[in-house]
Amino acid sequence: MLTKKQRELLIFIHEKMKDSDVAPSFDEMRVALGLKSKSGIHRLISALVERGYLERLPHRARALQVKRLPKELEEQASQNTAPLSAAIAADAMMSLPMYGRIAAGTPIEAIRNENGAVDIPPNMMGAGEHYALEVDGESMIKAGINDGDTVIIKKCDTANDGDIVVALVDGEEVTLKRLARRSGQVILIPENDEFNEQVYAPEQVQIQGKLVSLMRTYH
Repeated sequence: MLTKKQRELLIFIHEKMKDSDVAPSFDEMRVALGLKSKSGIHRLISALVERGYLERLPHRARALQVKRLPKELEEQASQNTAPLSAAIAADAMMSLPMYGRIAAGTPIEAIRNENGAVDIPPNMMGAGEHYALEVDGESMIKAGINDGDTVIIKKCDTANDGDIVVALVDGEEVTLKRLARRSGQVILIPENDEFNEQVYAPEQVQIQGKLVSLMRTYH
């Protein structure tokens, strides 16, 4: 399977060479992919050659030849339903900061630092600022949120009853739970019968975001 950048570069080279057998320059490739140096292009091309998508031709300037495309793009090209450039737009991804792991169980120490990033399709979120968290625990499994899932969170400091929220408790611990308010108290509700509701005074709980989407990795 190709990475996002490998796929983008292959499509870019293919489209540039449809009307000419001269490949785009490394600088053109660098600009098209938004990379800072040509060394990244060299690595991408080497990976595509190793995987059989590109071939280097001897004794020719810009000596590259597209040998094949990913299967779904070959089918699209043969049907001529849309230009391959549309595939890049359809495959466009948004990069979100990954803040770490969040407890779907007993609250854990508050998440403070970014821990890399995750690419997601734009249709998995709406307007506003978002971030990602990896779920640790099984207290939300009846809501379809499993241990190891990645949840997409919209930053906010308010939420409605029934929303699944990221809640900071006593300024020290953070957890993922369904929100409710009863008798002047804040209730953080698990979605697993083996876990108990957590009841706090309003001043103990700060809403840091609410769930908008989820990604699952199958092993």
